Amino acid sequence: MHAPTLGNTWVGITADTLPIAAAYEWAVRDDCGAVVLFSGTVRDHAEGRSGVQHLTYEAYDEQAPIKMHEIADQVRERWPDTGRVVLLHRTGRLEIGESSVIVVVSSPHRPEAFEAGRYAIDALKASVPIWKHEVWADGSDWGTGAHDVVPPDAVPSTGGAS
Repeated sequence: MHAPTLGNTWVGITADTLPIAAAYEWAVRDDCGAVVLFSGTVRDHAEGRSGVQHLTYEAYDEQAPIKMHEIADQVRERWPDTGRVVLLHRTGRLEIGESSVIVVVSSPHRPEAFEAGRYAIDALKASVPIWKHEVWADGSDWGTGAHDVVPPDAVPSTGGAS
């Protein structure tokens, strides 16, 4: 998975290890004084489930990148000065401690970068058709907290943006 050579949006679904350093470096721009990176990692527990051993992510490969682009569009609509946006998610089996998702946002100022990054991960979790299957000490099942997919423009922003 490589950064795009054109444009300011990088989205993707991959079975490979996420390129965290490359995504951060790609998001840096001369006109942006803030780069916020969020990495979601596989942890050893879930709600009501201790001893999680690993997760397996599945995605609707044709729709997930489309929804990710819609999220990036919403970021730019809500925070017009946004520089670059990265939304990358893993599929397949992931072990404890591995990054399953990264969001990177660059902006001229830190408040907007933090707000846009928070919105982007919240919208990704609410809008992108990706599912996780958990395996723990006493069994396995699909992840808790399943919900209907909502459009990115229906996900509220936190902080000062509308």
